[in-house]
Amino acid sequence: MRVAKFFNLVAALALFAFVGTAAAADPAQPAAVLSNTDCVKCHEQPPKDIAAAGGKHKTEVTCQDCHVGHPPKVKKPIPQCSQCHDGKPHYKLQGCLGCHSNPHTPKNIKFGNNVTDPCLTCHSGQIEQLRTFKSKHTALNCSFCHNVHGRIPACTQCHKPHSNDMVAKDCKVCHQAHKPADVTYKSDTPSKMCAACHGKAFSLLTASTAKHSKLACVYCHQNKHKMVPQCTQCHVKPHPAAIMAKFPKCGECHSIAHDLNRWGDAAAPAPAPAKPAAKPAAKPTAKPAKPAKK
Repeated sequence: MRVAKFFNLVAALALFAFVGTAAAADPAQPAAVLSNTDCVKCHEQPPKDIAAAGGKHKTEVTCQDCHVGHPPKVKKPIPQCSQCHDGKPHYKLQGCLGCHSNPHTPKNIKFGNNVTDPCLTCHSGQIEQLRTFKSKHTALNCSFCHNVHGRIPACTQCHKPHSNDMVAKDCKVCHQAHKPADVTYKSDTPSKMCAACHGKAFSLLTASTAKHSKLACVYCHQNKHKMVPQCTQCHVKPHPAAIMAKFPKCGECHSIAHDLNRWGDAAAPAPAPAKPAAKPAAKPTAKPAKPAKK
């Protein structure tokens, strides 16, 4: 029995020596290099995600650019975002996966309702407008409206339109979301947009027979909401100086710009107050008669 074990041990040592000698004789074999096609054999979902919404992770990097190795050779194959993303304030934020939950679809970002600070590292212009032009929007977190990155909500999601024939895209004609109360508009803005809020003025204007009724609202109220022009901006010298001196306010004769030449409604000068009538002179009080002597 002992003899058999001895011969087995000798045979094993001889085989080991032979293999070692053969290996030493062969040149060193090159290390195996993984490719994307190797990754797909086991990791099916990440390549699908990258193909669908990978952004620059799809076009500018390969699997091996991020994952520099594979277990057991590499113990931690998941990289830090800062391995590639550096040099901007946004990349200094902590907890990248809080917003970029799937690095294979990096711009598919969802937020809670109380996120603002991370947004400001990229979107500085928007927060500057919100702080300069105060409105109710100023008090909201960015993610109250933009709960998905890149999503621009319709204004009608929160705000009722001014009239039934207005749709969401009409809001942007006058309002900018980050300074909504600073209302501006273009020179081709239709008057019906103004009429949605200024119904009385619009009704008077369209019913008028004066030339103003043929003009769009923005012809006079140019560029900015609440801009009220002076009549002399268009009517430079409407009357001789003597008339202008006697009636310095156009509205004294012409009523208002939306309803011109309502002569009967023009304010007439108030009549001078009548002098109070003179009181009659008081009659002297008669002295009581003396009693007759008996």
